[in-house]
Amino acid sequence: MSDDEPSRRLASRRGFLTSAAGLAASAGIGLAGDASAAPTGALAHAVEPFWGPHQGGILTAPQHYTYFTAFDIVTTKRAELAALLRRWTEAAARMAAGATAAALDRGAPGPGADTAEALGLPPARLTVTFGFGAGLFIKDGKDRFGLAAQRPEALVDLPKFPGDQLVDARTDGDLSIQACADDPQVAFHAVRQLARLAYDVAQIRWAQAGFIGGYRAGENPRNLMGFKDGTNNPDVNDAKAMAKFVWAAPGAPRWMEGGSYVVARRARMALEHWDRMNVAFQEQTFGRRKYSGAPLGGKAETDPPNLDANDSDGNPVIPENAHIRLASAAMNDGARILRRSYSYNDGVNFIAERWPPWRQAMEYDAGLLFVCYQSDPRTGFIKIFERLSRFDMMNQFVTNTGGGLFACPGGVAQGSFIGQHLVE
Repeated sequence: MSDDEPSRRLASRRGFLTSAAGLAASAGIGLAGDASAAPTGALAHAVEPFWGPHQGGILTAPQHYTYFTAFDIVTTKRAELAALLRRWTEAAARMAAGATAAALDRGAPGPGADTAEALGLPPARLTVTFGFGAGLFIKDGKDRFGLAAQRPEALVDLPKFPGDQLVDARTDGDLSIQACADDPQVAFHAVRQLARLAYDVAQIRWAQAGFIGGYRAGENPRNLMGFKDGTNNPDVNDAKAMAKFVWAAPGAPRWMEGGSYVVARRARMALEHWDRMNVAFQEQTFGRRKYSGAPLGGKAETDPPNLDANDSDGNPVIPENAHIRLASAAMNDGARILRRSYSYNDGVNFIAERWPPWRQAMEYDAGLLFVCYQSDPRTGFIKIFERLSRFDMMNQFVTNTGGGLFACPGGVAQGSFIGQHLVE
């Protein structure tokens, strides 16, 4: 093998992407549309577009796995930040297309190389979505990169909601990356490579892996509480709805045109207590039937909840403090968000109980990586969660322990890089 053989093979890594995509298209398969398909065959080789007016991973049909990471910037030089964003863009585009992050290096590994753990794996519909936190603009009262005037008004500091138990090491960040793919190793590989490219410029602050279990096309997945998640999402194929609820509102800085705002929240579920509740109580908590997903009083999952319906005793069919009532647009002045959440499972914790002395209490470190996109978090997530955090029956089983708010710039044209209009 010649010295440049790895580079030649790189161009065709996961080699038959084009032919597989063509085969699927000729068979009438929507490559970007079926997130429920197992990552095998032609669909495993499907490529989600990286270049375009919007970043991938927002309207993309949800992939099965995610790796969400927040970074702290450690450089003080704006030029180094701009160079990092260019490197990130180039590497993300290569990986989304099924290539390595950089040419394979036969010498000593370095931050510009690729660690090769995804070598030979198909792209699995990989998307990489970048975001900018408030700390990029002002940190510790300082405008360290001269960008404060470009901070969008909508990029506010999230309020502390009732019941929050946020851990500083799991909260906020200057930059965010969400990699999503139908293969967990592909998603992790993407973030790992970008973290390597950030040496001496930015470092990981927190990270959270997530997953969506197998589900059939056209259906919403179930969360770890056993209920359908994301039923009332706005239609991503409705351009008017996306312009109203997802893409940055008019008046945002130029670099946010075509962008969105993402809120991520690590919500631990007390499954060890939830599992002791009977199904009827669980359904009252959610306001939906557990098995069908139908709203209480309805027959099908997609039936609109009837918030005015009362039972024979005059009580609301959907309780006043049920989750779907409090989260509904009708209860929040029409506010809507695009949910793109994932479950997580980080094992279990054991806590010694006082009595009997030989017992240990077990709790799952598992729950929901809540992710939502919106045109303005002040009229989206914050508006909705101010009510939920105070009155939702589910609060007795869910505790938010971390997360953040990030401004996701518009998409990138080939030859440009993410956030270029901001940092140059």
